[in-house]
Amino acid sequence: MESFLANRPDAESRCTFTLNSDRSKCPHNLGIRQKSLRQKIYNNVLELIGDTPLVRVNRVAKDAGVKCNVLAKCEYFNAGGSVKDRIGLRMVEEAERDGTLKPGDTIIEPTSGNTGIGLALACAVKNYRCIIVMPEKMSKEKVDVLRALGAEIIRTPTSAAFDSPESHIGVAHRLKMEIPNSHILDQYRNPYNPIAHYDTTAEEIIEACNGKVDMIVAGAGTGGTLTGLSRKLKEKCPNCIIVGVDPEGSLLAVPESLNKSEITFYEVEGIGYDFIPTVLDRSLVDRWYKSVDLISLKCSRRLIKDEGMLCGASSGSAMSCAIQACKDFNLTENQNCVVILPDSVRNYMTKFLSDDWMYERAFLDIKDEANSEWWHSMPISSLKVREPVTVSTNTKIQSVLDIMHDRGFDQIPVISEDGAFMGMTTMSEIMAKMSRGTIKAEDPVSKAVTDKFRTVQLDDSLAKLSRVLEGHNYVIIKFAHDHYQDHSTRQSKTHIFGIITSIDLLNYIVKHNKSSEMSNGGTTKQNGIHHHHEKIRTTSIAKECEALH
Repeated sequence: MESFLANRPDAESRCTFTLNSDRSKCPHNLGIRQKSLRQKIYNNVLELIGDTPLVRVNRVAKDAGVKCNVLAKCEYFNAGGSVKDRIGLRMVEEAERDGTLKPGDTIIEPTSGNTGIGLALACAVKNYRCIIVMPEKMSKEKVDVLRALGAEIIRTPTSAAFDSPESHIGVAHRLKMEIPNSHILDQYRNPYNPIAHYDTTAEEIIEACNGKVDMIVAGAGTGGTLTGLSRKLKEKCPNCIIVGVDPEGSLLAVPESLNKSEITFYEVEGIGYDFIPTVLDRSLVDRWYKSVDLISLKCSRRLIKDEGMLCGASSGSAMSCAIQACKDFNLTENQNCVVILPDSVRNYMTKFLSDDWMYERAFLDIKDEANSEWWHSMPISSLKVREPVTVSTNTKIQSVLDIMHDRGFDQIPVISEDGAFMGMTTMSEIMAKMSRGTIKAEDPVSKAVTDKFRTVQLDDSLAKLSRVLEGHNYVIIKFAHDHYQDHSTRQSKTHIFGIITSIDLLNYIVKHNKSSEMSNGGTTKQNGIHHHHEKIRTTSIAKECEALH
């Protein structure tokens, strides 16, 4: 008690500081601040774009057995939080310079988010109207930042091909035709995308490394960063190895054989495309590496945890491939490998930074917890899995809605004429597309099929199922089998075994708890649903429990 009283946070101060007192008698270590090379007052935040720090990567590189100096170019120190601030500002300035952009005009841009934030930042300072068109996959944090900057946002289906009218590119061009005095600065074709990096980013790196850059590693989205860097570095450091990073599921890498994959969706944002952007010059890239979500996301978390670098997911893609490249090219102690870290963790607070989000997507394993519920280790096969109600691809959307209403479903599997599983149609998917006017009630349901769902196996645990159902309304159990038309003709087909929702899990827990209570004379304490399901609304639980009784 005496110790607590002696260390109270509101104890009377014993500090002897007085103005103009003799500092030599001060008991504390008073430091002397070194003068900053930056200017003292900036005219606006746009002047804080560029001149980002180059920081040594220590533990991650050492633990991986890398011998060379691994240096991170921390682009999240830009004013808007990403490398795309550079091109956003440069494209606006050049459009102003050549007379394309005039006061009161509107800027429209299809983007994965970061270019949108860079442009919205410039528009906020320069007072332009800004409309950003971005795929649904992109994070809520990016949307919130864009809205805070005053941008108007339109979302498009992630699955839409780049040349589809429903894609973010297609929608942006349609808006340009409809809105007077509007302009698409077009990061995919605008030459000042790579020039921004040729003029600034590359020069900063060369200056910081005293002209000795042995390898540079950058992810490719539009390819502007990679193109600008490679052109300048090949001019000033001809022996520099240029490494491009492209995610599995994208087709930017060469040779083309690298792009062969069954993956069509990846979680990492900002890199990879299903077309080759005009600004991407692949001729100077010495080697391409393909990144995968699992390794990329874990590497980003490692950079945060072990290096204190608050970077985004694509930074993990670049860093994980850089480590492999340093080994493959046998870089030694006196060589420098520079890795571009494109953006900040600010954009992904509810995504890869969240353990729950990582668990839902099987990027983290379900770990046993001290207060583990009795049902956690049970397999999914313990549940009574309902046989699915399915519809054909040519079933009209109105009929699908009627079936959903009659059967009380929000989602239905869609099956092809030969019985293969094509995907899911959901009430939310149909509503979203109808509200945008892209489908009609008379259209076939094939126009409203989504591949955004989670699958589980019968031998997965109920603990894993519980985690997945936190972020998804349902999961499906599917299986693949080989189908032969004759001895030489084989097809691989996927079929749906069943659909599981939260009510199925709740049903199992309640019924088995009752059985346990009865067998123990009512003395067994009934376990509550695991705390992960506290997110389910109280009213929903009440209704579901009523249905169980």
